[in-house]
Order: sequence, then C-alpha cells, then structure tokens
Amino acid sequence: MRLLTLPGVFAPISDSWMLADAIREEPLGEGSRALDVCTGSGVLALTAAECGAETTAVDVSRRALLTVRLNALRAGVQVRTLRGRTYGPVAGERFDLIVSNPPYVPSPRPDVPRFGACRAWEAGHDGRIVLDALCDGAPAHLRPGGALLVVHSSLIGIDETLARLRRAGLKVEIRARVRGPLGPLMRAQQAAGTIPAGIEEEDVAIIRACAPAAA
Repeated sequence: MRLLTLPGVFAPISDSWMLADAIREEPLGEGSRALDVCTGSGVLALTAAECGAETTAVDVSRRALLTVRLNALRAGVQVRTLRGRTYGPVAGERFDLIVSNPPYVPSPRPDVPRFGACRAWEAGHDGRIVLDALCDGAPAHLRPGGALLVVHSSLIGIDETLARLRRAGLKVEIRARVRGPLGPLMRAQQAAGTIPAGIEEEDVAIIRACAPAAA
C-alpha cells in the first residue's frame, strides 16, 4: 500500500503494519462495518475498506482526515471521515471491527495535548488516557461477535489492559507480539525522565477483544 502523508500527520511505522496484517485475518466483507479510531494516515481504515468493510475513520486532526480522504481516493475505496475523540463522533453506532493504533507514549503532560503533531503519540503520564477510553467504550460500539484490535506497548501495562477488557465482558487474546529496541519517541521520553532509565527494549503487541455472540 502506497500512502501519501501530509506534513504534520504521523506516518505509519511497524506497529501499524502489524495491525494491518491482523485486520486482514478478520472475517470482513460485504455488509460488515469497521471503525478506525485515531486514524492518522488512514492505513488501517484503508486496509479494512479493501477487505470489503464499510469503514469510518475518526481523528482529532483535520489534516489527518484530509490525508485519509486523499489516500482513499488514490486507493479507489470509500472511507467516511469524522472529526473527534475516540467514540464521540459515532455515538449510538455499532461495528463488526474496531481498530486503533492510539497515542500510547507516556509523557510529562498529565493529559493529551490539544495541538501539534505530538497528539499522535503522547497520552498522559502513564500513556493510557486514550487506550482506557477505547477499552471502556468498546462494548457499547461492537456488534455481537465483533472485535476490537488495538496496538499496545509493554511499557504501559499489557496485563492491565487485558484485565480491563475482561471486566468489560470481552474475550481477549494477544494476536501478535514482537520484542525490539525502544523507538525514537520512547527514547525521547526516557531522556525527559518519563520512562525509567535502563529500559532498552519493549514488546509491541496486538490485542484482540471480542464481544459475545448473539444468543
């Protein structure tokens, strides 16, 4: 997939491509609905659309949504774009698949930034602000048997997220897990003191959480 990324929009890196591979393993097709939260360049939304799903992409960045529309046009697929945070723009709607590579880098800020490119990666002191909102809101936005796929770093507590999703009534599993050196964004926060010194590697995982099937 060849993507155009406008200035100020975070270009997809390895974790997004991991998640794109996981999307292709889902039973999407005609009549299915997919939602990409924190869409960025739109790589995940485009992947779901290419698999046949009626796809919606959500982001707080107007430039990101323009990037998605341009990439959808280039790819010959249709993607609905909505501006807002997490599930706000799709209140009352349900989907067969929800995907997200959310901001998950711990930062010195107690909350998420309101402006700038760092909105694509900073997520509060513990890196969980957006992730927790995604987990908590997923059951209300999944169709019976639908699934949430989300990228996760071991630096922000994979076990905590698995437990949170189970408490929400979802069946969880880790679909992929890769260990590697800290990337430049994590290194920058380590230099700022947000991430403890001495950590050299992290696991990046794809978590799948599935809603109960209809009775």
